[in-house]
Amino acid sequence: MDRKSNVSMAVIRRLPKYQRYLRELMENDVDRISSKELSEKIGFTASQIRQDLNNFGDFGQQGYGYNVKDLYKEIVKILGLGEEYNIVIIGAGNIGQAIANYNFDKLGFLLKGIFDVNPKLIGLKIKDVEIKDIDDLEETLQNNRIDIGVICVPSTNAQSVCDILVANGVKGIWNFAPVDLHVTDGVAVENVHLSESLLTLTYMLKDMKHQ
Repeated sequence: MDRKSNVSMAVIRRLPKYQRYLRELMENDVDRISSKELSEKIGFTASQIRQDLNNFGDFGQQGYGYNVKDLYKEIVKILGLGEEYNIVIIGAGNIGQAIANYNFDKLGFLLKGIFDVNPKLIGLKIKDVEIKDIDDLEETLQNNRIDIGVICVPSTNAQSVCDILVANGVKGIWNFAPVDLHVTDGVAVENVHLSESLLTLTYMLKDMKHQ
């Protein structure tokens, strides 16, 4: 199976949902499923599901549907799971602590460091990982292969933190700061703007009131 280079980001952003639902089907001992049945569970149309999956190969069989286990394995490959990724979190406030406490290790994301400027937080541990002074960040980056930097600092500091990460070879930035970051080519950024997500929800609520 060769992943096509022209697959849209809209398709890519739907893949984690496929992965999650297929995992649930496996846990419930479901061996095969049609695009119509998957549509009813996942909320996408059967046509959309077939189009999305056809970007990566021919997985379904007419009259049989999809082999759940095989399709799950293929999507795991497409998403780059099955490998281990070392991550650091910069900013140990509420969002940073919530991320540190999440069970991302089950997906292969290994927490290698947490950093903050607050002396009241430095020295505390989350899941056996000690919160260190942000002044120690560069040394950690230089002595470890860090794949992903998670930015949970105020917007005024986010770009400078990002610059440190990129300068020390970090290729993936997961940004929770409410600001758009500027990076060099070859660095991937995924922005999680909580306020934008909330405002999208208020739009949907307003739209429903006028239906």
